[in-house]
Amino acid sequence: MATFKETGIAALQDVIDPELGVDIVSLGLIYDVTNDDQGHCVVTMTLTMMGCPLTDVLANGITDALTALPEVKDVEINLVWEPAWSIARMSRAARLTLGV
Repeated sequence: MATFKETGIAALQDVIDPELGVDIVSLGLIYDVTNDDQGHCVVTMTLTMMGCPLTDVLANGITDALTALPEVKDVEINLVWEPAWSIARMSRAARLTLGV
């Protein structure tokens, strides 16, 4: 049986960064996904840069993807800057897709 983190990460693979055309998991933006017994889900993540203009778009996509799971009632996004995002966090497939 999959853990909630595995289930949550799988759901977040459907959230595509519209500028890059790659999902946020492959980009390495997601650090953690948890859910408590009351259905409160917390996503710890970063962005590729501070002031990213797509913050709201990504937050809406994350909320939609996770609230589609039966065990999730609400989603809180914990935006962090440590550890800092770098290209090294991207999956090999994402780097190939983006040519880096």
